Amino acid sequence: MKKSQLYTATGDQGTTSLIGGQRIDKSAPRIEAYGTIDELNSHIGLLAAHMTADQMLAPRFPMIQSRLFDIGSSLATPPSADTPPAPGVDAAEIADLEALIDEVDAALPPFRCFVLPGGSVAASQAHVARTVCRRAERRVIALSRLEPVDPACIIYLNRLSDLLFAVARRCNVAEGCPEVIWNRRRDR
Repeated sequence: MKKSQLYTATGDQGTTSLIGGQRIDKSAPRIEAYGTIDELNSHIGLLAAHMTADQMLAPRFPMIQSRLFDIGSSLATPPSADTPPAPGVDAAEIADLEALIDEVDAALPPFRCFVLPGGSVAASQAHVARTVCRRAERRVIALSRLEPVDPACIIYLNRLSDLLFAVARRCNVAEGCPEVIWNRRRDR
């Protein structure tokens, strides 16, 4: 078996290939969108590494990461490609995320105030993943203003950021870390 080559040098001039072979600038909105999805996926992988003992969530992270790969693949396929776009996500997968959000949230104390990101290492990583998810959502929305994008991808990212907020809270509760409430200037 031949070992795969990790470098091609085809991107050395600042371009990359989309699915279908079209070359595009690495700073293009489409690349920014799916590149941020890739970054999010890495952050979720790190979060999962911090949460291996969580019986409810640990087995769910690989499926979420796979859906992010699906979204990235969908975004990497331009409308002009001869290849039909890869399916991103569907309504059932969004509903699954919503059900998971409800399940996580049901076990948490009521949320009444803005909390500062932080607490345990896992909660802090969940907050980092949440903010990267919000950025990914903004990048995909920006792309959707220029070219057609499956709206389900945007909805999935929106729900995923909500899930990551609930996960951060769950991590802090599980580890006995109190939530630090935002101390507004006028409250001091």
